[in-house]
Amino acid sequence: MSARPPSAEDEFVARLIRPLSGEGAFNLMDDAARVTAPREHELVLTADAIVVGVHALPEDPPDLIARKALRMNLSDIAAKGAKPLGFLMTLAVPKTTDQAWLTRFFEGLKADCESFACPLLGGDTTRTPGPLSVSITLIGAARPGRMPTRLDARSGDVIGVTGTIGDAALGLIQRRAPERAAGWNLSVAEREHLASRYLLPQPRIELAEIIARHARAAMDVSDGLVGDLERLCRASGLSAQLDADEVPLSPAARKALVADHASIESILGGGDDYEILLTLERESWSSFSAECEVKGIAATLIGETVSGEPGTVRVMQADRELVLEQTAFSHL
Repeated sequence: MSARPPSAEDEFVARLIRPLSGEGAFNLMDDAARVTAPREHELVLTADAIVVGVHALPEDPPDLIARKALRMNLSDIAAKGAKPLGFLMTLAVPKTTDQAWLTRFFEGLKADCESFACPLLGGDTTRTPGPLSVSITLIGAARPGRMPTRLDARSGDVIGVTGTIGDAALGLIQRRAPERAAGWNLSVAEREHLASRYLLPQPRIELAEIIARHARAAMDVSDGLVGDLERLCRASGLSAQLDADEVPLSPAARKALVADHASIESILGGGDDYEILLTLERESWSSFSAECEVKGIAATLIGETVSGEPGTVRVMQADRELVLEQTAFSHL
């Protein structure tokens, strides 16, 4: 009896997915992978998902959807002071998705697998009657005892953040409410900057070792600066005070804020920044910020942790407290 020809799924895996596989994945010929932590390291795991229509727009380019899905997880790993080892992926595809779309999706994913030295180790593909979704579980490695969690902040820590805040949220407004964004009077380059920050996060992997050395508590900013700081403080049993005037803004975001002060809500609570939010001893700040600057990434001091009701964050601006209607994006 002659061997059966490969199924459509087998051909799909061989053509688009197998080229992304790395060591320990057995060329995706098995239903499990083997991962060995580097010597004197421990494994760090995280998982995040994109559902089209919730975390990405249906018209977003497929290669950027794939790269954003991976980068969201890389951002989590960076915040833990870890380096990526590889990832598992489950892709649920509507029947209406064509091969050209899928080809572009995997081309984008392959580019970032190579760029971040983060190979595919396995996963699953399936059909779905709903929107396309991609779920990634990423495996990283950190030095024992060097992973800063949300639970490790102490009263009197300074609070810092990398990069700039609010660009992605403004980029989304720019797409969903172009008439509002038109009032910001941004240049073409400024509009493109905001659009890019929403479509393609920049995970701060290059800062992982610096974060591991200096951070007491850390997480990435995915759902909104204030809301994520509330989560960190709640986990650590603390409160915090944040100075809105010190929150780092890009020229585009600052220009939008001047023209539309209501955009402060989106800047502080809109999400999709994928910057690193951390607390550390005040004495460590100068060394931490200087090491970040060497990597070409700014770090900004924006507040401090204090004793008080866990999870409470006072947002101050020009000596008055801002009351935000929404401090974070909610998935539910």
